[in-house]
Amino acid sequence: MPVSLSEFLLLLASIAVGVAGQFFLKTGALKLGRVDVNNATSHVLSILTTPELLLGLAFYGLAAIAYILVLTRVKLSIVGPAASLSYVFSVLLGYFVFREAITSLRLLGLGMIVAGVILVIWQK
Repeated sequence: MPVSLSEFLLLLASIAVGVAGQFFLKTGALKLGRVDVNNATSHVLSILTTPELLLGLAFYGLAAIAYILVLTRVKLSIVGPAASLSYVFSVLLGYFVFREAITSLRLLGLGMIVAGVILVIWQK
């Protein structure tokens, strides 16, 4: 049975909310600064008081709920690989928001992920 438009949109929503969680976790992590042996304990405790990190964790929870809802309707063999689109969106988020470079090799890899997802979810 092919994936319906509503199921695909729910999957994309799950991915989008998860990527939003990554955004907030990265933003909060930048506030914390680099972790080393001397500040590891204080950084772990700071997670509980950094709003961006708590928001990121909340978004991850919402993404998990949406993912579970998708799993009630679509085969894991389709949903699991399709969830790899989060890698594509994470790289794009890194590029556009955090000014991270995207190399040619990374672009090729992203293209392969997209092509793979299309092949996995395309059923006739």
